[in-house]
Order: sequence, then structure tokens, then C-alpha cells
Amino acid sequence: MSRARLRDLGIAVGALPPGPLNAITDVAGVRVGHATVVHDEPFVARTGVTAIWPAGPDIWSDAVFAGFHSFNGNGEMTGTIWIAEQGLLAMPVCITNTHSVGVVRDAVVDYAVRHRAAQPWHLPVVAETFDGWLSEAERFPVTAAHVFAALGGAAPGPVAEGCVGGGTGMVCHEFKGGIGTASRLAETAGARYTVGALVQANYGARELLRVDGVPVGRAIGRDVVPSHRDLPDLGSSIIVILATDAPLLPIQCQRLARRATTGLAWAGGIGANGSGDIFLAFSTANRVKLSATMTDVRMLAADQMTPLFQAAAEATEEAILNALCAAETTTGRQGRVAHALPLDKLTDAMRRHGRL
Repeated sequence: MSRARLRDLGIAVGALPPGPLNAITDVAGVRVGHATVVHDEPFVARTGVTAIWPAGPDIWSDAVFAGFHSFNGNGEMTGTIWIAEQGLLAMPVCITNTHSVGVVRDAVVDYAVRHRAAQPWHLPVVAETFDGWLSEAERFPVTAAHVFAALGGAAPGPVAEGCVGGGTGMVCHEFKGGIGTASRLAETAGARYTVGALVQANYGARELLRVDGVPVGRAIGRDVVPSHRDLPDLGSSIIVILATDAPLLPIQCQRLARRATTGLAWAGGIGANGSGDIFLAFSTANRVKLSATMTDVRMLAADQMTPLFQAAAEATEEAILNALCAAETTTGRQGRVAHALPLDKLTDAMRRHGRL
């Protein structure tokens, strides 16, 4: 069976409706780009960079409010100390592999300087998960040119998923993982808002994987599809980026970011000791001109937040499942194989539980 998104298989999770693209780019202004690095010589590389622009090129001067949450901190997301301090995001966000965080961070600074960004200094947000099981991460395959390609090629519209960009070498619930995205529409305070999620999924044990509550990981055991490891590993990490057009202040963005934890749990993530589960949320509704001395902003009332919380949880869950459905079986270093989630067996399991 060819690869497909979860809903293309007739499987719908959650209660809220998705946006038109069922992607983070359903939030107006958000753009996503990938640079995928795959080669076998002079060493094996299965890696890359994914870039998310919260808004257009004016993001360098007109920031958005943002907040983050670390569910389990065995990972890295640079720039978060400054976000915690001032609550503003004024640059694109990049996701890559663990060993390339420094290269990508420096390249984002270089990109900003080349494009004459208004800020005199830069603290980029760069997150990571580890792809060293499939890719020779210690050879540092990601270069500044790959970062420039991901940033420069970012676009609105449908988002490539699975073995692309930063997700190229990732493994999730002992199946091939990677990049996934989804969105939800939520009505609150008399208006309809969009919450979109993009994940880089590289975590979890096979037996914990659930789809709409169905224990799919147990139904497709290691005797059916071999695991990428001899023993289950509950670590390895997931990065979740949430975007919304709802008018939120930084503390509200932080609250929204926490709800990615619920979506991760629905899919079977537990925040293992070896996992870096770090989530960032931003709102495009208020633009804060960095050169201004005063800015008027709007905010959603606290008691109107719950529908957005549900939207964030549902979008995160489906983004993880889309990553699994899109990713293809990948052979990497030393002939290691990360097998794709078999979609025919997934639909069989869902049908047996009355979900199709």
C-alpha cells in the first residue's frame, strides 16, 4: 500500500474539524521549508533541516508572542531563555538533528545578517532530535547551505511529511518516523480560530502506540514488523511547534504549548527519561514592532481558552500519526533498517476495533 495521510485511510481522530490543508500552514502567514540530506558517500547521511516561518519576512522587525514547555528536558531548543524573558519570537524556527544544532543556529544568524534583519543581535530558536541510529551524525552532514535552502524554500500550502528535512533519519514507536503536521478549527468567544501543529517525531516504544485509542503497536508487534532496536527504547525525543491565529499573550502561548503533552500521550508518548519532549507555541494575531515604544494588543479571555487547548492536543496527536503514515522504510548506517508503519495492518487493526 502506498503511503498516505491518516485521513486518506479513512481514519479520523479527535472531535474538532481540521483546516483546509490539515497542516500548520492553515494558520495564515506560516510557511514551512525542508532541506533533506541523503547520501551514502563519503559517509551515510539520513538527516536535514526543517524551517518554520511564523510570518513573512517582516518577522525580524514585527515579532509574535510565543511560549514554550519542556515536558521532558533531555533535549535542546535554543533561544528559549530569551522567549521566557520577553515572550517574543522574532525569527524563523528550525528543527534538525542533535549534533547539528550549533551549525543551524549559526546559519540562521548568518541568514539574518545577509538579509539585513533589523535586529542588532540574534538568539535563534533551533530544536533537535537524535538521528544517529540511521545517520552518521558524528560526521556533521548538515551545513549552512542546507539551512539557507530550508529557509529560502519555505512556502505556504501543503507540507511534505515523513522522511523529509529534520525528520529524515528519525524513528517513532519503533517504526520510521519524521515530520508530521495537522490542524484544528476551534470556536470560542464568538469567533473561529485555527491551531496548527508540526512535529518531528523520534520517540516511543512499539507497544505504547495508539491510534484513536486502539493499541495498534501491540497489534503490529515486533514479530510482525521488526523493530529498529533489539530492545525497546522509550526515549529519543519529539519537538512540537504549535501555531495559532487566536490572540494570545506569551503566558497563554505557554499554556497552549503544554497541551501538546496531551496529544503526545494519546499517541503513546510518556515523556521517558531519555526523551527530549519540547514544545513551542506562537500566536500570529498580535504583531509587536520591536522599534516601537508602545504596542496595543488583544488577548482572548482565560475562560475562553479551553477549545484551543483541545485543538492543540488533537492537532499534535494527528501530526504524530501523519508522520508515521507518511514515512517510508529507510536503510541507513551499517545496513540498519527502520521499517515503515504498514498501513494495511493499521487499517486492519482499526477495522477490528470498529474505527473504520
